Amino acid sequence: MIDVVIADDHTLMLESLAEALDSIPDIRVVATASDGAELVERTRQHRPGVLLVDIEMPGVNGIDALRELSGAIPAIVVTMHTGESERRQAEAAGAVGFLSKATPLPDLAAAVRAAAAGEQLLDPESLADILDRHRAPQLDAGAASLTAREREILKLLAQGVSATDELADLLYISQKTVKNHLANIYDKLAVADRAQAAVEAIRLGLHRESPEESR
Repeated sequence: MIDVVIADDHTLMLESLAEALDSIPDIRVVATASDGAELVERTRQHRPGVLLVDIEMPGVNGIDALRELSGAIPAIVVTMHTGESERRQAEAAGAVGFLSKATPLPDLAAAVRAAAAGEQLLDPESLADILDRHRAPQLDAGAASLTAREREILKLLAQGVSATDELADLLYISQKTVKNHLANIYDKLAVADRAQAAVEAIRLGLHRESPEESR
């Protein structure tokens, strides 16, 4: 799981981006900031894996905030101003990436993974190849080890089916087998009950899986 802090002074953009990234299985937005000073504070508080930073913000701007953080956290500048001057400023301030706000969500998610893996995303000529290497979500070991049957149970939990007898009837298995699968799910996802498992299933996108994808 890659923890991310996002800084942008446009509230709608900030909220939309945070919600979109948070829906991706291996990315979690742990905090947002509306200016550079708040970004520095949130970064030191949460110690995320990657920062997404706008340049133009009131008070302390994104570039100055990155200078203050001194490259402690991999940062990607995401801006409307994508000229060479801004790119050089971002690189000098310690950013590892420089992207347009028009970047599609799958590319942005890939950039977050690449930055977390130590890649440099400042050269436009090599950017596409780097993003292609990081398009697949990197699930936690527990989530990656879920069996097809466990994924089916999680999908049903996410859809609101939680009673043991209902799960057993829908999957044509015994209630004891359902309970055994649930115990394995709790262990793999580090959750305590069916409600938490349902939330995790939604985060992992299992509620959208087709029967073929779960196998």
